[in-house]
Amino acid sequence: MMSMQQSYSDLLTAIGEDLQRPGLKDTPARAAKAFHYLTSGYQANLLDVTNDAVFPSDNREMVLVKNIEFYSLCEHHLLPFHGRVHIAYLPEGKVLGLSKFARITEMFARRLQIQENLTQQIAEAILEVTGARGAAVMIDSAHMCMMMRGVAKQQSTTRTICLLGEMKSNEQARREFLAAIPESYH
Repeated sequence: MMSMQQSYSDLLTAIGEDLQRPGLKDTPARAAKAFHYLTSGYQANLLDVTNDAVFPSDNREMVLVKNIEFYSLCEHHLLPFHGRVHIAYLPEGKVLGLSKFARITEMFARRLQIQENLTQQIAEAILEVTGARGAAVMIDSAHMCMMMRGVAKQQSTTRTICLLGEMKSNEQARREFLAAIPESYH
């Protein structure tokens, strides 16, 4: 953590700031602590996050958890992107505790990311943990790297979708999933 704190000190000095002024005196330490938290997903793993919350079930119908909010950092600019994740799966003898969908999302979102990979990582994790027949993940988000810099488009959002197994091959399941998701998270 000390090297991260030093890096923030160096960064602030490089832009011409005075680290001794009252508003910045503790900023390198606070920023290092915040960045450590924002990237805490690197210290998490799927086994610990799901914590044996996989239960036997005869249900074979789609399970859908919608509107899981998330915050992540773009790996290209280290700027935030945030939005909503929608996750569905087709159980095969096991179901996952509902809170674990949010925990899986958080684990991957708390890493430097691009939305396309985040979508796929969540879907693959759901399949791995549950042994489901199929999984689907859709993410709608807003990217500060598009809003605060570059093209500066304030209303733009990005939607990514990952369909695996029967969620990809079964047209009825795919249609059911897509029809259940709202148009936008805004």
